[in-house]
Amino acid sequence: MAKKATSSTSKIFVLDTSVILYDHHSIMNFEEHDIVIPITVLEELDQFKKGNDTKNFESREFIRLLDKLSKDQMIQNWTPLNGKNKGSFKIMMNPENKLNANEIFGEEKNDHKILNAALSLKQTETNRKVILVSKDINLRLKAKSLDIAAEDYETGKIKNISEIENTGKGIIDNLDNEIIDDLYEKGNLTGARVFGKRKKNLPENNTFYILKGLESNASILAFYHAEQNDFSKISKTKAYNISPKNAEQAFALNAILDPNIKLMTIQGVAGTGKTLLALAGALEQRKDYKQIFLARPIVPLSNKDIGYLPGDIKSKLNPYMEPLWDNLKFIQNQYQETDKEYQRINDMINQEKLVIQPLAYIRGRSLSNIFFIVDEAQNLTPHEVKTIITRAGENTKIIFTGDVFQIDTPYLDSQSNGLSYLIDRVRKHPLYAHIKLEKGERSELANLANDLL
Repeated sequence: MAKKATSSTSKIFVLDTSVILYDHHSIMNFEEHDIVIPITVLEELDQFKKGNDTKNFESREFIRLLDKLSKDQMIQNWTPLNGKNKGSFKIMMNPENKLNANEIFGEEKNDHKILNAALSLKQTETNRKVILVSKDINLRLKAKSLDIAAEDYETGKIKNISEIENTGKGIIDNLDNEIIDDLYEKGNLTGARVFGKRKKNLPENNTFYILKGLESNASILAFYHAEQNDFSKISKTKAYNISPKNAEQAFALNAILDPNIKLMTIQGVAGTGKTLLALAGALEQRKDYKQIFLARPIVPLSNKDIGYLPGDIKSKLNPYMEPLWDNLKFIQNQYQETDKEYQRINDMINQEKLVIQPLAYIRGRSLSNIFFIVDEAQNLTPHEVKTIITRAGENTKIIFTGDVFQIDTPYLDSQSNGLSYLIDRVRKHPLYAHIKLEKGERSELANLANDLL
């Protein structure tokens, strides 16, 4: 099929495999511009199509989408994308170029074949801008060294990470001491009473506050319900003998124990108590749920599959699950071995009332009547986070914990990971709460490392 005449303002985007494994629908997100898929990308996707991981799902879905779009056409030619004001796409065979990335970089690699596709388009499509789109930073740098425009895939990316940094908490000071005293005594106050003239700047749903009076020693922790427009007092309560050690931890535990909050995110650096508080809160509410699931994504060392590790499947997975077991053991050690609370944890594990597993083992299950904790959620894609939440059935609570600045997967960053995406998209919903833990409570030595190293 011949391509219709195209405006010189229309761009050509060359997609890398990393973009498609991040979002199989990415080909549809470039408005009126045209898309080129190098044949090397299809070859790489073929290697990912088998398996139960998210990248395998993305690969399969993209291949099905191309098949649907191509119909009976030869997709080496420009093929229209379905939808109003959409461009076209085509598959590009390995070209012959004057400039050859394999020779320039001294090695034959698939990345260099993709660069060669972009170089060829620059030579033949002289009146249009050619842009390589990749989640791989190094590939973008190589492209720029060859004078090829290169960009990250922006769809789903948080534009301003600072906007979500302090979502969920705030400070209101210079309040009349009478307001602080009344909240202590009554437990609840209307929003109008607390905000006063600040009323026009009402916060989002489910926000935690430190309320401070005119006197230096007058303060109280409170939770603002936007739907009811009222404040409720927060007390530093224990959960399975774990006590909050600072205001943010008290906020977090309050939300963990609140049955009206069905979805929660806890952000913070290592040692701030994210997973510990979530697990302690889950154990405290064990009678309200059928099971407690703790899961985390597996990010293998050197990005190799865990099949490279020795031993059976349990031996391969144990190193990745060890931090979760450490938190559980810490909670258990708050009691004597003869205490019923200590033995109860062993019983829950033996009866599979408390299950610690890789996240891949949880996918596809129906999550009804479950308290679900997802650790290291910053290593998930937005699609993975959405997939998890859409599995939630009746009486299920999901808590995502992580640090958006500590990414272990190569194609995610602080703005494109699933945890940041989730915080940004749902922060105004009444079923949701978020808190950022800032103070490390692991030990003075751990705090020294976080602060000075």
